[in-house]
Amino acid sequence: MRIHWFGHSAFQLTSEQGTVILIDPYGKFLGYRMPRVRADILAVTHDHKDHNQVHIAEGDYELINNPGHFSVKGVEIHGVPTYHDNVEGAKKGSNTVFVFTVDGLRICHAGDLGHILTPEQVEQIGEVDVLMIPVGGRMTLDGTGAAAVVKQLQPAVAIPMHYSTKALGLPGRFYFAKADKFLQAAGRPVNVVEELVITGETLTGLNHIYTLQYEPS
Repeated sequence: MRIHWFGHSAFQLTSEQGTVILIDPYGKFLGYRMPRVRADILAVTHDHKDHNQVHIAEGDYELINNPGHFSVKGVEIHGVPTYHDNVEGAKKGSNTVFVFTVDGLRICHAGDLGHILTPEQVEQIGEVDVLMIPVGGRMTLDGTGAAAVVKQLQPAVAIPMHYSTKALGLPGRFYFAKADKFLQAAGRPVNVVEELVITGETLTGLNHIYTLQYEPS
């Protein structure tokens, strides 16, 4: 499987068979620009404009934007209801944590998760091989909270998202913190890559963080 990051919370997962899963497309956001992407499955974790720009997707895709269990084109998708804040959605609304089972791997995208998971939510999410987790604070979990969720789910690989990068410039520093606090709190080896290519075999024994690089489109 190939995992590509378009910046913010937007990811493209490409299976060994070539099935493309696009998650939380934004189009344009501060300094980020996202290309149009052909997708077989389009997942939207919540209905905010920096996550739900479905016009970016091309092709005959299936849109998944609610909690529940779905089976699409050989991919099993499980959506667990959570919140965008730590007051049960009173401030920022709901959020869906999606788990994609594909190529024998369980890939979890936490969307704009704003709270530590309950034991029931941890059980519903289940085993996780790769976790995409927001770490920038203010709008979502901060670095310490994100590290706590990593410890709850124990993925082989954690990928930070939704944080300040150079591409976002000064506005990004206002809205989001950098990933540094998360990287320190998580206490795992850190690898920097342009794109992550994984199999079940390469994940064996891993306990790492991978930061993916944003490349302007």
